[in-house]
Amino acid sequence: MAEIIRMPKMSDTMEEGVIASWLKKVGDTVKPGDILAEVETDKATMELESYDEGVLLYIGVQEKDSVPVNGVIAIIGEKGEAYEHLLNGSNPSTESKADTSKSEEQKLETKEVKKPETEKPKAPEEKIDTSNINATVITMPKMSDTMQEGTISTWLKKVGDTVKSGEIIAEVETDKATMELESYEDGVLLYIGVEAGESVPVDGVIAVIGEKGADFQTLLKAQQSGGKESAPAENKEAPKQEPKTENPAGYSAPVTQVSANTGSGSSTGERVKASPLAKKIAEEKGLDIRAVSGSGEGGRIVKRDVENFVPAVAAAVATASGATTPALGQESFHEEKVSQMRKVIAKRLAESKFGAPHFYLTMEINMDKAMEARKSMNEISPVKISFNDMVIKASAAALRQHPKVNSSWLGDKIRYNDHIHIGMAVAVDEGLLVPVIRFADQLSLSQISNQAKTLGGKAKNKELQPKDWEGNTFTISNLGMFGIDEFTAIINPPDACILAVGGIKETVIVKDGQMKIGNVMKVTLSCDHRVVDGAIGSAFLLTLKSLLEDPVRILI
Repeated sequence: MAEIIRMPKMSDTMEEGVIASWLKKVGDTVKPGDILAEVETDKATMELESYDEGVLLYIGVQEKDSVPVNGVIAIIGEKGEAYEHLLNGSNPSTESKADTSKSEEQKLETKEVKKPETEKPKAPEEKIDTSNINATVITMPKMSDTMQEGTISTWLKKVGDTVKSGEIIAEVETDKATMELESYEDGVLLYIGVEAGESVPVDGVIAVIGEKGADFQTLLKAQQSGGKESAPAENKEAPKQEPKTENPAGYSAPVTQVSANTGSGSSTGERVKASPLAKKIAEEKGLDIRAVSGSGEGGRIVKRDVENFVPAVAAAVATASGATTPALGQESFHEEKVSQMRKVIAKRLAESKFGAPHFYLTMEINMDKAMEARKSMNEISPVKISFNDMVIKASAAALRQHPKVNSSWLGDKIRYNDHIHIGMAVAVDEGLLVPVIRFADQLSLSQISNQAKTLGGKAKNKELQPKDWEGNTFTISNLGMFGIDEFTAIINPPDACILAVGGIKETVIVKDGQMKIGNVMKVTLSCDHRVVDGAIGSAFLLTLKSLLEDPVRILI
C-alpha cells in the first residue's frame, strides 16, 4: 500500500523545511534506511530517511522549495500503484477495496485503525524491570538554553568498541557550533540510534553503553514506556505507523545498527558523504564539495577538510565569473531563497520589536579624557585596550549601581539579576552572534579586552561553545568602527535593554561658556518599557556618561 511521506518536525521551533536536494527521483527503488533528500531547517541541514520499502511514485516539493511541517513531500508504494486518492484526501484503506461493500469495509477499517490508538496509552503503564541490566542509555544533552535538537556530525566510536569515561564518542552540530560528545560511562558501545548526519531532539536516545551482551533492547523499551523520546522499538511496523500520526516520532533514529559508510564518494551521480556543516561552509566559499578529500571515518568530509581545501583552478573560476558581468546600462538582478537561519533571525527580532514596547534614550559623551586614559593604559597593558572594552567596563559598573536595568521580563514576573553578564554583538557572514563576557563588573580592563578578542575570533571562526553565548543580562552593539554616528538597536531577549554605541567624532563643543574642539560619542539605550521606565534608563546613562568622561572612576 502506498504511503505518504510528510515533512517531519525536526525541532520544537521548526515550522517548515526546505528541500535542499533530492537524492532519489520518481521511479527509483527505495529501501528502509535510504536517504531520500536533504532538508534545510532553521538550525541545520539534515538527511530525510525512508522508513518504507517500495518505489518513489511521487515528489510533491521541488528542490529549494519550502513545505510546512506535516506537508506532503512524497509518496512511496508499489510500482504502478495508483496514489492520486492519497493526494485527494481519500482513505487509502477503503479505496483498495472498491469491489466490496464500502460501508461495511469502512466500519471495519475504522475499528481496526482506532484499536491501536486506544491501546497505545496502555503501553506506558507497563513497568519494565531494568535493575539487572548493566547498561546506560545515552541521550542528546541540552548544550545551550536555546538548543532544541542536535545533529550527529561524526561517530568516533562504532558498535562493539570499548568506551572509557572521558572519551569522545561523537561530534554534535548545534545551530551555533560543533561540539564533542563525551562519555561519562565505562563499557562497550552496544547500540547507536542516530546515523551520522541525522538530528535528534534534546533528551532523545542516541546510544547505549554497558557491559558486553547486556539486554539493551529491553532498556530501550523501558526508556520509551517512561514517556521519554527515544528511538523506535525494533518492531518493523512501528516506523510505518508513526509518520501517519506524529512526525517527530516518525523521524526518530532507527534501532538497527547503522554503519558510518552509508554515503558514497565524490563520483558523479552518487551522494557525497559530508557533514551538513561541511556542505554549508563549502557552499559559502563557492567550493565544489566533490573536489574535497574527506579525512573523517570512511572518507566522510568534515569541517576541517573544507577549511583546509585549496582549489587548484581559482584563477579559471575568476575568469569565468568575470565573463558573466552584465553589459553597461542593462538592468539585472538575482533572487535567493531565504535561509532557515535568516528566517529565525527575522522571526525572533520581529517578536522582540513588536512584542516588547521599545523606547529609546540618546546621550552625548565627551570622550577626551577617555582617549587620553586609553593611550596611557596601552603603554603598560599586556593587551591593547579598545574603546569598546572601556564601554563594556563602564556599562558593567553602571549596571551595578542601577540593578533594575540588569533585568528580564518573564511574563508574570520580572527577574532582577545579581550577576552582570554582558553580551557583545558580533557580526558574522550568516547573521549576528552575541558571545557573553561573564561577571564583567569583576574583570579588569585588560581581562575584558582579552576575553572580547578571544570571543570575537571564535564567533567569526564558528568555534563558539554554549557557555560562550548563554546567559547575557545586558547587551552592547557597537557600530562606531564603521563610521556610524548613532543608531538604535533591537533588544536582545531576554535582556530588558541594549546599548547602541556610535563612533567618536571630533566636533565643536561648549564648555564653561567657551567653544572648543572636542571628541564626542553618542550612545542610545533601547529599553523594554514593561520593565524599565524612562527615569531608570536616564539615570543609568548619566552614570555611564560620568564614568566614561572620567575613566579613573571605572577602576575604583
